This record gives sequence, C-alpha cells and structure tokens, in this order.
Amino acid sequence: MQIESLHEKAFKKEQIVIQNNPTNVLSAFEILLEEVEAEIEFVNRIGSGAFENSDYDKAKEALEKAGQLTSFRDQLVAMRKEWDNMVPSEEDEDEETAAQRRNLGRLQRGIRTKEESYYIPILTVLKESGGSGRMSDVIDRVGEIMKNVLQDVDYDPLASDPRNPRWRNTAQWARHALVLEGLMKKNSPRGIWEISDKGEEYLEDQKGK
Repeated sequence: MQIESLHEKAFKKEQIVIQNNPTNVLSAFEILLEEVEAEIEFVNRIGSGAFENSDYDKAKEALEKAGQLTSFRDQLVAMRKEWDNMVPSEEDEDEETAAQRRNLGRLQRGIRTKEESYYIPILTVLKESGGSGRMSDVIDRVGEIMKNVLQDVDYDPLASDPRNPRWRNTAQWARHALVLEGLMKKNSPRGIWEISDKGEEYLEDQKGK
C-alpha cells in the first residue's frame, strides 16, 4: 500500500473544507453579488454616457440591461437567504456540532460584510432623523454606527469606482433591498431616503427582540 504524502493529505483536507463548510457557500454568494454589482455599475455608466451624448437608443439599451442585471441580482440575494435559512447558525447548534464546524475552517478573508447587517443601522438613522434624510448623510452616519462591525475589506475601494469604498456601495444595495421589502419608501425624492410605516414597525419589533 502506498503511503500518502503530506501534500496529498493536505489537498484532501482542503477539499473536505470546501465541500463541507456551508459558510464557504455564503462567501461565494457575496463574491458573485459583488461581481454582478460591478457589472451593473459599468452598464449604468455606459447608459449615462450615451444619454449625455444624445445616443438615446444606446441609453435605452443600457437601461434595459441594467434592469435585467438588477433583477438577476435580486434572485441571487433570495437564493442566498434561502441557503442561510437552510443552514443553522452556530448559535442554534449544540456545542459539539459548532466545534466541529469551526474546525472545518472558514473562507472569510476578503469577504465583505453582508448587506443584511446594514438594515437596522439604516432604519435607525432614518428614524432618528425624523423619518428621512439625504442619502450621503444617512450613509455617513451608518458608517459611524457600524465602525466596529465593518472589516478592513469593507473599506477597500471598488475596482469599478476607486473613489467609492466597498461598504458605501453595500449600504446602497441594502437600501435597495429595504425598498423591495417595503421597509423604505420607493418613490422618495431623488437623493432622499425615507423609512416606511412598515419599516418603523419592523425596527420596533427588532428592538424588542
């Protein structure tokens, strides 16, 4: 019988980590979402440039493409939530199972903070601001609230927009999700974010928990 080399054993162990760790799937979703978001930003820039150059056919095409990509992104978010619900968190597992899962390792390095983590901070800022606020002001305040939550990678600039740190982009997508769920108003004035009645009820409910 041939004795396995240390390299072969390490490779097999790595494969087990990849196959058996559900956290890796969540990380993969985050990576994929960011790639799709970058494509949406790219298409939006093409559409904006076409509109400025009065190329309305190209602008319309870019708008339709951005809409399709955004819809696809929303489907990815729904799939990620479905997976998250299928896999118990460590808090819901017994100590032995949680320990075994930790021993599998985690693919966390370089993964941004999930947009769900921004929901409560955004709604809280809006509630404290009387129900609405300028987008830039709200995001600035959210960044202050979440400074102990955000990772180094969240402060990295986006490849698609070097002036924009990753966390600010994620916060804007979090707002998009809150609007879809009815927790923020959809038809707010441009540049203004507003919490909805449903959003205020949700916030109070979460505080109660």
